Amino acid sequence: MAVAVSDFCRRAKSAATPTEVREALALLADEDDFRIRALTDAEPERSPLGPFAVVDILRGTSAELASQRQGCGYYEVVRELARVREEKAPPAPAPTGLTFAPPPAPPPAVPEALSEGGAAKAGKAARPSAESLQERIAPRKRESAPEAMPFDAQEPVSFKRALPKPRGRFTQVAAPKSSYQTLLHAEGKDILESAMEQNEHRFALIHALSEQYNGARGELTQTDVETALQRHGLMDRLTARERQGLLSAYTEQRGAAGRVAWSLGLSPSELQRLIGSLQLQAEVDGVRERFQREVLASRHLTQRLDMLGRDKYLADLGIKKRFTDMLRKDLEELARNEVPDAGDMAGLCLAIARKHGAPQELVLRALDRLGLSEGLRKQLQAQSNYSSP
Repeated sequence: MAVAVSDFCRRAKSAATPTEVREALALLADEDDFRIRALTDAEPERSPLGPFAVVDILRGTSAELASQRQGCGYYEVVRELARVREEKAPPAPAPTGLTFAPPPAPPPAVPEALSEGGAAKAGKAARPSAESLQERIAPRKRESAPEAMPFDAQEPVSFKRALPKPRGRFTQVAAPKSSYQTLLHAEGKDILESAMEQNEHRFALIHALSEQYNGARGELTQTDVETALQRHGLMDRLTARERQGLLSAYTEQRGAAGRVAWSLGLSPSELQRLIGSLQLQAEVDGVRERFQREVLASRHLTQRLDMLGRDKYLADLGIKKRFTDMLRKDLEELARNEVPDAGDMAGLCLAIARKHGAPQELVLRALDRLGLSEGLRKQLQAQSNYSSP
């Protein structure tokens, strides 16, 4: 049966160890062998299915539910809980019935060289031993085992397996950090130049160097790195590269500060600090204003409808309210011109879409989003009732 269950689990894409198969089969009775054979001879209906899932199916659970439980690790948790409960369960109480003590050890042999007086003394000593033997073989009652604490009243159990810490060559020990003075010496210039080639701004440079070097007073700080760069004449080169990279990022991300920070691996506060250090606030504002004007000046309806769905970008540029108000006003005018010839909402959106080369679905979605669809439906309904005889 174990071989059949193991092969079934393999075909169900959940291969199990022999130990798991034996533990699962231990939960079934001998009368279930024919049911196990009937299940394992057929092809698995679902996958994955492990040995405990097979037991679950034999007890009435559907194959689909058992597969879901196997996939989410349900049976592993149940198995671990059972193991922990077995470890924490109180030991079985000792029987309180009458028991007999083990037979006594044989009396020591009397040497032949003993005199008659010695033999007499040995005979006298044998009588008390005979009496103690009777006492030893007499039935007696054992003390009851101390009452164990119930499982629910014990301390909470952590079901996370405590793995041993790595030893020997597998031990992970942090490498000792070098002194900050190394960056100030002559060899520090090569170290800083190599780090600058791999990191595009000072915050990434600080993070990379802090893993290998200490600062002047503890952890490596921005002031420490900038001091070392100025000492070796590398600060201007880094600043020029940061200015170019920052303005390029704002241009590529079309003025969105959040996406610029994400692309450079910076937090919003670090991005503002970098702009302040480089004195680029005016240039950054100029780039953002250019893209603000571009979004607001767009007259193509498809582009404007598509931009309406980019809430975060519009909020980042600070023009979300202005943009939605302008688009709402323009859509109201377009709809007002097409309402007399439209019979329903779908026909109205189709007429606007065909006239301005925009997808009908985008037009309908924009009217709903801007709160215009309900009023237009009432106008179309009133127009339909007025025109009907």
